[in-house]
Amino acid sequence: VQLVESGGGSVQAGGSLRLSCAASGFSIDHYVMAWFRQAPGKEREGVSCMNTYDDAPYCARSVRGRFITSLDSAKNMVYLQMDRLQPADTAVYFCVRGQPGAAEASEFEYWGQGTQVTVSL
Repeated sequence: VQLVESGGGSVQAGGSLRLSCAASGFSIDHYVMAWFRQAPGKEREGVSCMNTYDDAPYCARSVRGRFITSLDSAKNMVYLQMDRLQPADTAVYFCVRGQPGAAEASEFEYWGQGTQVTVSL
C-alpha cells in the first residue's frame, strides 16, 4: 500500500490549490479515502468533503464549501480541490485510507508522507 501526495506549495490568501494522491497496491473503490491536515501544535483534522453540504466526520466545518474531494477510480487517484484559501489552512496535508466506516483519524490505517500547504496574506 502506498499513498503519494503532490501539489502542495505556497499561495496567497484567496487563492486555490489542487492536491493529488496517487494510490498503489490496492483499489480505492474498496476503501474510504480521505484527506486530513495537521498544523503545528494542533490535532489532525479531517478536511475531506464530497460536496458543499457534506457532514461526514472528516469534513470540517471550516472547509465546507471551499474544499472538495474527488476520486478517479480509473487512475486510482484522489484529489483535494482547495479554493478561497486562508492563512488558517496552512498545514501538512495527508492522503489517508481506511476501512469502510472509518471516521476518526485513528481509524485510518494508511497515511501518505504529507505535502505542505502554506497560505500567506
